[in-house]
Amino acid sequence: DMKPGDPPEFFRFPPPEGRSRESKIRLDSEGRFFDHDSPVEHPKLAAALHTWISRHPDDGRYILTNGYDWTYFTVDDVPFFVRSIKTEREGCGGGPEACDAILILSDGTEEPLEPSTVRVGPLGDLYLEVKHETKDGPFDAKMTRFAQTQLGPFLTEEEGAAVLTTRRGRVRLPA
Repeated sequence: DMKPGDPPEFFRFPPPEGRSRESKIRLDSEGRFFDHDSPVEHPKLAAALHTWISRHPDDGRYILTNGYDWTYFTVDDVPFFVRSIKTEREGCGGGPEACDAILILSDGTEEPLEPSTVRVGPLGDLYLEVKHETKDGPFDAKMTRFAQTQLGPFLTEEEGAAVLTTRRGRVRLPA
């Protein structure tokens, strides 16, 4: 069942009469949507906007698309956020190196954390890549403070540095 937004030509159609593909929608550095500087208060609309994030196939700019229409929007920091982390319980024994850390993302999807993509931002926030398997990925994501607190079982200390270890690898995090 194809939506109008499935073929790439969809992204080349002109905007509806009298409208622009540029919007005043903005995603701030904490993962909150704004429209003309007013927060999007409706929880279901905010949740839907997170699921509509994509990239334009021609210019790579961030867009919101529901498969029937699309618009450009502004991303202050990153398009996705890690809301929380859970430990994969399947066959997981003997320490963090035997387990996956499962990310719960702002669009409601889940995927394993890839330690090799984790980096520390200028303010100490943890950033990483997500959605490697999507057609327009990967995307940058930032861990919420809450998600960072859930990394405990996957962290050890070596020579004064924190080391993040999962089944998929390990990375030293600069202090």
